[in-house]
Amino acid sequence: MVPKSLRTWFVIHFIVDMLFAIPLMFFTNSFLSLFKITLDLLSARLVAAAFLAIGGVSFLTRNASLESYQSLLSLKIIWSLSAILGIIITLYTSPSILAWVALIIFVPFSLIWIYYKRKLNF
Repeated sequence: MVPKSLRTWFVIHFIVDMLFAIPLMFFTNSFLSLFKITLDLLSARLVAAAFLAIGGVSFLTRNASLESYQSLLSLKIIWSLSAILGIIITLYTSPSILAWVALIIFVPFSLIWIYYKRKLNF
């Protein structure tokens, strides 16, 4: 059985992803200027697409089976740990406010996904 709290975290993840994905996709320059960074539009919109996809799947599968959750948790763990690695490299080479914000968001979600993955596998 999928814990109700995990289903709730999937919805929260959807909301957080959309809060970043939508402005990053459609108001790219304005959104990035809030953090005083410049980035080529393609890279920014590819990041937005990843957020739209992963967040969207979180919402669409919030009522899915245990097996679906186990697979999605694996995806979310790989995605979040890879993102954290990329953020840390960025902070080391060219720190920015956006990188710190991203790290503050990705670390808790990664820990949540790891916690539930371990919980569901026991």
